[in-house]
Amino acid sequence: MAKAPAPPRAGVPSPVAAPAGGTEPGGGTAVATAPSLAPARPPFLAGDMPDGPVQVMSWNCSQVEGMEPQGLGMTYWFDAAPAGDAYPVSVRFTGRRVSGEGNGGGKTTFETVRTIQRVVPGSGRVALTSRVPELSAGTWEVTATPVVLTGADGSPAQPPPPIPMPQGSSSGATAFLPVVNVRAPGVRIGAWPALVGLGFVAAVILQWVLGVQRDLPVGRILLVSLLAGLVGLVGAKVYYLQTHRAEKKRTLTAGMSVQGFVMAAVSVLVLAGWVAGIAVGAMLDVTAPGLLLGMTIGRLGCFFGGCCVGLPTASRWGIWSSDRGVGVRRVPVQLFESAMAGTVATLTLLAVLLLDPAVDGLLFLAGLSAYTLGRQVLFPLRVVPRKTANGRVITAMVTGLVLVASVVGLLVS
Repeated sequence: MAKAPAPPRAGVPSPVAAPAGGTEPGGGTAVATAPSLAPARPPFLAGDMPDGPVQVMSWNCSQVEGMEPQGLGMTYWFDAAPAGDAYPVSVRFTGRRVSGEGNGGGKTTFETVRTIQRVVPGSGRVALTSRVPELSAGTWEVTATPVVLTGADGSPAQPPPPIPMPQGSSSGATAFLPVVNVRAPGVRIGAWPALVGLGFVAAVILQWVLGVQRDLPVGRILLVSLLAGLVGLVGAKVYYLQTHRAEKKRTLTAGMSVQGFVMAAVSVLVLAGWVAGIAVGAMLDVTAPGLLLGMTIGRLGCFFGGCCVGLPTASRWGIWSSDRGVGVRRVPVQLFESAMAGTVATLTLLAVLLLDPAVDGLLFLAGLSAYTLGRQVLFPLRVVPRKTANGRVITAMVTGLVLVASVVGLLVS
């Protein structure tokens, strides 16, 4: 791609803009565009920047090279307007294969439109990622053009962006589709399973240490905890599928929910502990700090893996991160929840070490209810809202009452 003129300062539109185009095929009007410009470098979490506004997400791994199905991921970079009201942005991606052997039954051209409904002015660099499945393997040339979508009568269905936006092209190779579906600027592949797994290991180790300190049968507790963890994973998957039915995802590729994990794992922990002849209350109390420590570490995996993201923001306290579709400065709600879980984990750990005699499960109830109450406070900062109108309020009230009762019980003890 030819080098563009010297780029303007970040957030300042180019003084040279092409005239607005007419209506294009597929229902959209081209926005007045500036020449293809090299954007300013985004925050470090976004990774490497392309020379122009368009980036094709490549993946070099010999183990999966050429595996079907193949797909292509591409990202369009732009700056949000410096001020004003939130506004939508639509970008048309078009592509054609320029090299490759055969077609493998896949498409050799594509056209797709991706829309961000609300770009927050002042939020800085924005990365809009789109993916196209079932393509023929090979090298593709991709062009991204900002457009204003039109209705059936030809009238604009959305306002045009308040500042000119660059048009650009780039090229890159297809990759294994399951990898393409999770690749995006700011997303670290493998971060979620790695940090969640590390959190589980840390939880079990801390539970073991505290169990030894309390003279509990740590061997049996370890076996019960491993069983509870496996069942908890199933519960997390089932809970997510039941609460996200609108998402068209397969069971294996769908997400997981921490609520489902906690409900399933704690149920198995109590039942299996009772069957194994373990003092359930004492076992739960030494489990609480580890469980909360695991959540502290696991939420970092959500941040780097691109899930449970916060709302876009123009605040200086926001952190650039991605939900695998849109990278932008956001409220770091995953980090807030991690810090909250870490605080509760520290308090429960101190209580286990300092309280004597044991309090038979009250500490576990206090820690878990405090964490759950904190989650209800943080939920409005997330992009995805709660599915029920009053669920958050009811959960907050119930967990608040349990927390107060548990703390009173601890003080009395």
